[in-house]
Amino acid sequence: MGIKMMHISEKNLNILKKFKASKRGYYSLIIFTFIFIFSLCAEFVANDKPLVVRYDGNWYFPIIHDYSEKTFGGDFETSADYHDPYLKEKINSIGWMIMPIIPYHYDTIAYNLDKPAPVSPCRAHLLGTDDLGRDIAARLIYGIRYSLVFGILLTTLSSLIGVLFGAIQGFFGGKIDLFGQRFLEIWGALPQLFILIIVSGIVTPGFWTLLFVLLLFSWTTLVSVVRAEFLKTRNYDYVRSAYAMGASNLRLILKHVLPNAMVATITYLPFILSGAVVSLTALDFLGFGLPPGEPSLGELVRQGKENLQATHIAWTAFVTLTMLLSMLVFIGEAFRDAFDPRKVIVAKEK
Repeated sequence: MGIKMMHISEKNLNILKKFKASKRGYYSLIIFTFIFIFSLCAEFVANDKPLVVRYDGNWYFPIIHDYSEKTFGGDFETSADYHDPYLKEKINSIGWMIMPIIPYHYDTIAYNLDKPAPVSPCRAHLLGTDDLGRDIAARLIYGIRYSLVFGILLTTLSSLIGVLFGAIQGFFGGKIDLFGQRFLEIWGALPQLFILIIVSGIVTPGFWTLLFVLLLFSWTTLVSVVRAEFLKTRNYDYVRSAYAMGASNLRLILKHVLPNAMVATITYLPFILSGAVVSLTALDFLGFGLPPGEPSLGELVRQGKENLQATHIAWTAFVTLTMLLSMLVFIGEAFRDAFDPRKVIVAKEK
């Protein structure tokens, strides 16, 4: 048992070494992870509400709880507007407040602009504003979060379904495999965009609606890969021996065959995630994605197309998408090289 565990550890260590040997993939994974975690904290980075307020000896946390203007000496019961000079003066007179790095939410409209929106990058708006006066930096952070969370959920769910379907096809073969292949051919021929247009005409497109519709078509990506691995691995001697010793089909699939198929599956995941991000961006650009007003990379691209005079919008969208998709491709290539048994790490001569 100890020898087996040592062998597994050495194998995993070799995979890790080969992954680190691909420098651009390794550093892309670090940068991508940082960007994803940073976007998850969007409310604490870009918000029009203070992180904390100290007023009249009491502590308030507007970013968590909504307070009325009267709480800070105002005249109305409506939600406090912390950009209002009158309320700022009230708070600073007997207290203080700490605003986020970007003092704008993704839907905050700046009414005190020096010129008509969209405004070019300036001190108040580091990446400028869109044509409605909303801060692009704030919308970019929230848009990246929407895209990555959507892509990761879609990749995870579609991979689970695809692996299950491909495993059943490849392991049992015969008529199950035959009918499965014919079903995939018919299913893959359905016009995905037209179905999305029909769905958007029936129900209001939203995060979960888009996820469900795209999941209906994206799960087929891994089926052929997993099926091929199962068709090959099920004929290995150790699988036949386990079957002869009375192992159940479920045990054979999960313990003996699936681990071999997972190698090819893992190397595909970054590319599937990249495709999911592109799909959401394209749908948002065409107007069939998230509801109007929601931050998204596709909406930012559309803003750049509709405001050609404001080149900062198009450049922001272009650079963001290029960086995200390039990093995902580099990560996918690094995973592919790491799990490739033919790939050998060449020691550098001193």
